[in-house]
Amino acid sequence: QVQLVESGGGSVQAGGSLRLSCAASGDTYCMGWFRQAPGKEREAVAGIEKNGFRYYAASVKGRFTLSQDNTKNTLYLQMNSLKPEDTAMYYCAAERYRCAYAWSVVDRYSYWGQGTQVTVSA
Repeated sequence: QVQLVESGGGSVQAGGSLRLSCAASGDTYCMGWFRQAPGKEREAVAGIEKNGFRYYAASVKGRFTLSQDNTKNTLYLQMNSLKPEDTAMYYCAAERYRCAYAWSVVDRYSYWGQGTQVTVSA
């Protein structure tokens, strides 16, 4: 069973930055970040394939950046120029085996972190 340990959430003013971390207990085939605001559907933010190919939602492209520390088996999401509409619970997701579906589809992933809250004030 894969364990995903998240950290880095918090409260910032618009224009500020945060870096989210997701440490995985084992090797993963693909990983991603999703977010969900109250009353909203879970939304894909960014994803990374085993080969390193990265995906970003249009709403965060140019502001958010994925990086990976393979030694620590940790995925990072650097979030810059944060906006109030970025406010949500952010979840790390992973799949240990071959990944079906597109990167942004929730059903692609078998394992999920506990979530870390990001709040951006105007």
